Amino acid sequence: MRALLSLLRGDPEADRVVPPTGVTASLTVLTAAAMAFLCVFALALSLATSRLAERWDSELARSSTIRISAPAAELEEQTRAAQEVLRLTPGVARSRILGEEEQRLLLEPWFGPDLPVDALPIPRLIEVIETTEGYDVEGLRLRLAAEAPGAVLDDHTRWRRPLVEAANRLRLLGWVAIGLIAASTAAMITLAARAALSANAQVISVTRLVGARDSYIARAFVRRFTLRTALGATIGTAIGMLAIAALPSAAEEGAFLTGLGFQGAHWLLPVLIPILGAVVAFIATRAAALSVLKGVT
Repeated sequence: MRALLSLLRGDPEADRVVPPTGVTASLTVLTAAAMAFLCVFALALSLATSRLAERWDSELARSSTIRISAPAAELEEQTRAAQEVLRLTPGVARSRILGEEEQRLLLEPWFGPDLPVDALPIPRLIEVIETTEGYDVEGLRLRLAAEAPGAVLDDHTRWRRPLVEAANRLRLLGWVAIGLIAASTAAMITLAARAALSANAQVISVTRLVGARDSYIARAFVRRFTLRTALGATIGTAIGMLAIAALPSAAEEGAFLTGLGFQGAHWLLPVLIPILGAVVAFIATRAAALSVLKGVT
């Protein structure tokens, strides 16, 4: 706490070593603002894909589809037989036959809105919703093969796994992006701090002559660059949160970017970005200052 108060209060005499304005000051604030803005979107992407993976996993894991392909004379009989098998299968919560309108909506993206569903030999589709315990997939396949030979069970495993894996990869990329943003911020601040130290080499030499130690001089640089970074990061974070809040909400029909942004308590997470930016600036500036001061005579 004492170190934090000292950092905020500063030392007017030591602060004279650091230029209050100029290219390095503007560059530090601008860089911190831009990086914080990008960090907000990377964080939003990571959280959104996390929710997306959980939703896809939970929704697709509890649903299956039975496709019945049979001659017209046998289609109704096999459909009833499949429904009876589902009714007697433990782990099946409910099942329902998809109507022609629902089938038309499923095929519309590929064949257009004028597809004559009633005139085409389209298989009968049954949607199966399982309980939390689930059912025996292989056992259900065997019973369907015996009672309704034209029925094929699709438990969505081959569809669910790639989708969830893709969402998890996107989430990982979001966190990697945040790490790269932090590293880039540290590099830019280090360059700016080194430039400021080199530009004030004569002032630093005079300050040493009057008894100032390197830690005393470094503290002044650390304070200025940390506060500049915190200011820039606060501005960038605020703009980023406003931009996220202004994003249009996606439709509930399953759009890929449904839920992009922050929800609930996640809106508090971007508040940590300026704090983390200040920590990165503190470490980077201190390391750069002590390194450069060793070479300044």
